[in-house]
Amino acid sequence: MLRRLYLALMATAAVLFLSACSSGAFFLANLPVKFAGPEVSRDISYGPEAWQKLDIYRPEKTNEPAPVLVFFYGGRWTFGNKEQYAFVAKTFADAGYVVVLPEYSKYPAVKFPAFIEDGAKAVAWTHRNIPEYGGDTRRFFISGHSSGAHMGALISANPKYLETEGKPLSIITGFAGLAGPYDFIPQAEDLKDLFGPPKNYPNMQVPTFINGQQPPMLLLHGADDKQVILRNLNRLRDKIEKSGGVVEAHIYEGVDHIDIIGSLSWILDFKAPVERDMLDFFERQSEQ
Repeated sequence: MLRRLYLALMATAAVLFLSACSSGAFFLANLPVKFAGPEVSRDISYGPEAWQKLDIYRPEKTNEPAPVLVFFYGGRWTFGNKEQYAFVAKTFADAGYVVVLPEYSKYPAVKFPAFIEDGAKAVAWTHRNIPEYGGDTRRFFISGHSSGAHMGALISANPKYLETEGKPLSIITGFAGLAGPYDFIPQAEDLKDLFGPPKNYPNMQVPTFINGQQPPMLLLHGADDKQVILRNLNRLRDKIEKSGGVVEAHIYEGVDHIDIIGSLSWILDFKAPVERDMLDFFERQSEQ
């Protein structure tokens, strides 16, 4: 009876995730956090604005500082919140990481690059303060999904964002992007308004800034992703390789835009080895 109930719950959760990241899907994905989650410090200010808050998830106490992961959630630069992605934080906190989920400003309240500047401020704050929460700044990683991957990639590629906050690009040990729109030209009217005018588009395209001096990058994408096409990964990977930088890529068959982030939850962890590939990449970069 319990097994049938469990399987029914799994099936329902998977359908919700596969259809869209609905509120119900987030609720189910985050159930383990509510009942057996890591220790969390919530709504810590990383800047003076009301939205400039972040949550810090800590692994079980260890004798040594833990590696750090700053994760930017997606939402087309227009929606979403950090609480919805607690399941991502739990996955990596359970793996021994101090995980930081920042909040950031969104369109239409702001336009590019305001949310990138928020992200860089959150990264710089984290690097300054994370030792107080058990984090090791020598193993300092950035990641994100979808528009969050775009944010993390731009912060990792264009040094001006961190330099404005008093930090060099070299603080980043590695970046891992999940289904990021790294190199696209806006077509929807709201995105044209968000990133425009057209002469400004190169400033929001990550390959513009690649010169071989960026931290190592891991690019992950689903072969069935129709929302962010694979060309984004290919163009960024090609630019990194031509510049002499370090890049790895994994393309998962039968995986779409939602599956790839869902695979970091208990609901869809069977869809793709995203967690394993990220942890393996982070570990290898930590040994450099």
